[in-house]
Formats: sequence, structure tokens, C-alpha cells
Amino acid sequence: MKYDIVALYVCIDDFSKIYEEWEKKKLIGVTKSRKREGKLSMSEQLLIVILYHLEGFKNFKYYYKYAIEIKYKSLFKEVPCYDRFIHIMPKLLVPLSILLQCLFGEARGIYFLDATKLSICHGRREKRNKVFGKIAEKGKTSMGWFFGFKLHMIINDVGQIMAIKITKGNVDDRTPVAELTKKLKGSIYADKGYIGADLFKALYKRGLKLITGIKKNMKNYLINLADKKLLRKRFCIETIFGFLKNSMNLEHTRHRSPVNFLVNLIAALTAYSFTKGKPKKLTISTSLIHS
Repeated sequence: MKYDIVALYVCIDDFSKIYEEWEKKKLIGVTKSRKREGKLSMSEQLLIVILYHLEGFKNFKYYYKYAIEIKYKSLFKEVPCYDRFIHIMPKLLVPLSILLQCLFGEARGIYFLDATKLSICHGRREKRNKVFGKIAEKGKTSMGWFFGFKLHMIINDVGQIMAIKITKGNVDDRTPVAELTKKLKGSIYADKGYIGADLFKALYKRGLKLITGIKKNMKNYLINLADKKLLRKRFCIETIFGFLKNSMNLEHTRHRSPVNFLVNLIAALTAYSFTKGKPKKLTISTSLIHS
């Protein structure tokens, strides 16, 4: 994957300076604890967790030992050991979440909605899982049962992320839609799992038209040609999920902390938002709207 590491760091560093100023004014610090400067600045820490997903490694420890301690060692003044960095990773959750929201796409009136599973262990080990045993739930997708969470996401017609939400695995896909689409107007395309008269009416009153396919036992209904063509392009969000899981290690079963699970998830989405070239299949011609 092509990217400019210097430009990436400059962007993250500019954000970190604004965030640190905001943090001093808005967040209440702990007066008793020592505020000793670490070996890495916040911008360097954010760069490391985001770069992990851009480099294509499948294991964070191997990435840190090879890429950070050897390949990119000259870019940092001093690099802490792997265990120390894992210890400070939870502190990156808030700045990463804010950075991701700053990178959300522009409102273009055409959106795609879908959800994907995030398995945290094999189904046979769900009762023995100590990290997520009381948090995750068992759910079912078209591919079968899984134990973990769901990532609900909305993108626009050029593949930019518009909104995300993480729920337990047993939550219905339609439940978080109202909250995800608060600021959106136009048309949103989804699969048959989002069919619901109440949901359609609620979104339509807010200026958002929900368009889905129909099930075999449902009566057919008329749909204009533009909506029909755009509904066929709904696969683009599934392409993004596949890209995030296969190329950016969005989903794996080696998490040892719920907070680090969230850091890994948000860092992967942030890394995707920084990518210059989205997959070509995601680009949808706006001429379809007027066809």
C-alpha cells in the first residue's frame, strides 16, 4: 500500500498539538501522579498504531520488533520496549476516536449501510474466554454463528466513512440505525436485513430514504432506475469490510484487553481513512443519479 509516512506524521502531529491544548482545558488531570515525559510523544504513539495497519502485518509484536525497532528506528529519538508500549496503548483510545471523527467523509446524499462480525475467539472457546466473557455475546450472520461484536458502518458513494457503532454480537442490525443516521439526509442503501416499516417511516420523516431489496415472501414494488442501479452498488461496503479485515487486520482473536481491542479497531478505521486510493470498485459515478 502506497503512503507518505512524513505527510502522515505531519497530519497526526498537527492534530496532536490541538488535542493536547484541548485536553489541558477540558479534562481534569490527576494532581497526585507524576507527569514525566515519555520516550515517545503522542503524535509518535498515534503514528505507530496507525502505521501498523498500513504496513500489513498480522501480528503487532512482530511489527513492533521489526518495523519500529529496526526499519523505522531512525525516525524516532528513542523507542521504548514492546511491553512498555503495550502498557501505554490504552491512553490512545480517546485521541484516536476524536481523530477518526475528524476524518469522517463529506455528506453527498448517497450512503451505504451494513454491519460485519468481529469474532474475538473460536466458537468452541467462548465459555473459557476471560477477556470478553462478560462483554461479548453470541450472534449469527449469513456465514454462521460467532462470538464477539458487530461493527455497524455507513459510507458515502466514494468510500469515505460517515459513521460507526460497535455493538454486541446479538444486537439486531436495525437497532443502531436511527443513531447512526442522525445527521444524514438523502438516500441510504442496505441489504434485506434492514427491512422494517417502522424504521423506514422514522428515517423518511427526517429526510433520509431507506432503500433495500425484497424478500421472497414479499410483494414486489416499483423502484426508479437510479435507485435500482445504486442498490446494486451496495457491495462496495462489503468490499471495504473485506479490505479492512484482510489487509488492515481489523479482526483477530489475540486481544488481551477490551481497551486495546477498541484501540486496534479504531486505529484500523483511521488508517483506512488516511489511505489515498480507495479500491476502484468503491467509486460510483454520480451520473447514475440522473440516469
